[in-house]
Amino acid sequence: MEVEKPEVMGKFGAVYGIRGWLKVYSYTDDPESLFTYTPWFCRAPGSDWREISISEYKRHGDGFIAKIADVDVREEAQLYTGMEVGIKGSSLPELPEGEYRWRDLIGLRVVNLQGYSMGTVKSLMETGANDVLVVKADINDQYDIRERLLPYIDNVVQEVDLEQKLIRVDWEPDF
Repeated sequence: MEVEKPEVMGKFGAVYGIRGWLKVYSYTDDPESLFTYTPWFCRAPGSDWREISISEYKRHGDGFIAKIADVDVREEAQLYTGMEVGIKGSSLPELPEGEYRWRDLIGLRVVNLQGYSMGTVKSLMETGANDVLVVKADINDQYDIRERLLPYIDNVVQEVDLEQKLIRVDWEPDF
């Protein structure tokens, strides 16, 4: 039986105070929504996930601080500084038809309407106006392009096919 790996949804920052509180950086659209999911998992880079529970949290300035259950002193909390925070993807709400999470798009092949392979989605970035697909071009790209930035907007992204692991775009390959 394959164990579901947590999805990274935030990270712990610096220790706050002497009673085991930590700053929490949420990667969710609504930062406070991270606290509605249980259980939480955490890990240091390169290590295994481990389950934790948050006993309390509160808003602090522009962000949040939280207390991990059974962590009551600053020195114990410091062990969590910089760790990723994850939740099981199965606990996330279903998205409406035609909407996707960034994690679903990473790794998909990008092909334009003329059938030209533009490369593979390496990451996405938020620009304020719209999200942008960061596409790593194929090694043998005839236009000698290493990376393409494609706006994730309706008139560019024509189709997302998760089964075929493919995104069809209306975009010129030399742009």
